[in-house]
Amino acid sequence: MGEENWIGKGVMSIIRKEDDNKLSNFKTASNDEDLTNILHTIHSSKFPAVINYGASWCSVCSKILPSFSTLSNDFPNLSFIYADIDECPETTQHIRYTPTFQFFRDGQKVDEMYGAGEERLRDRLWLHS
Repeated sequence: MGEENWIGKGVMSIIRKEDDNKLSNFKTASNDEDLTNILHTIHSSKFPAVINYGASWCSVCSKILPSFSTLSNDFPNLSFIYADIDECPETTQHIRYTPTFQFFRDGQKVDEMYGAGEERLRDRLWLHS
């Protein structure tokens, strides 16, 4: 993808879907209603999931988001969700740091990771897949 400046370009320009078959396990919550529906689905499902809470103004978030997107292809048994805290302000009030990654299994939050680091994230994804 190159060394582009991702800040302020929006989630869809960061994620760049080359193929509709890729990233089928990746969703973006575009507002509070979307995130509420996604959380309801996670809580009522046994399917493991990870939510990346970030912000467009957060440079660390912008750097890890392309990796998060790419990693979704490596872990097809996990649901990957991105939620921008500014686009989902009501449902993300509990988020204090960006990026925050929350991991869910059997409808329950089982882990949380703050900050970035692709290898660290990959290790957590492997652990929870």
